[in-house]
Amino acid sequence: MIYGIDEAGRGCVIGPLVMCRAGIDPKKEKELLKLGVKDSKKLSAKQREALEGPVRELCDIRTHHLSAEDITKGMDSLNLNDIEAQTIGLLLSDAPLDSQVFIDSPDNIPIKFSERIKRFLSPAPYLVCENKAEDRYPIVAAASIIAKVERDREIERIKKVVGHDFNSGYTSDPITTAYLASHSQEEVVRPFIRWKWATMEKLRQKRMSDF
Repeated sequence: MIYGIDEAGRGCVIGPLVMCRAGIDPKKEKELLKLGVKDSKKLSAKQREALEGPVRELCDIRTHHLSAEDITKGMDSLNLNDIEAQTIGLLLSDAPLDSQVFIDSPDNIPIKFSERIKRFLSPAPYLVCENKAEDRYPIVAAASIIAKVERDREIERIKKVVGHDFNSGYTSDPITTAYLASHSQEEVVRPFIRWKWATMEKLRQKRMSDF
């Protein structure tokens, strides 16, 4: 087996970070290309949803959702790259040691991310960590699609719970940041916010300066 690992929601201030492990017989990986599998960011929401079923049929899929509360608590002792590495350790806990794992690395020096993972998973299978791995390895692109589809569904669920459309939930999204400026203190919203994000610190400082 070969495995691919990718995430969705790393940079958002609202909602979960979803990580996915996709596994496939290497002889079947070309079938992913025939389906049109590629980096989820290069596909529309409709295209990703259409690919979800076929990808799940071809691949052994395992996902893990880190809620905003999980991330806020985790950042008491770890940085975000370590939190991802720890989660990858969980996702690979049942992977055969003779398998190969291709991982999209958040570290600019990918070997550092391999070292992070091995702190949480020892012994580990053969790890190949690369920047933009979803562009090079179809199995990583497959993982990116499933992670993105699951995250988008969770964001839509959160919007219904809080009663507002805050758009994407990403820090770069002006609709999201405007929503947080007006509603972040509401109890219904608080569990879905990553409170140790720089965006929230800026909002806190702005409130203090307004008094």
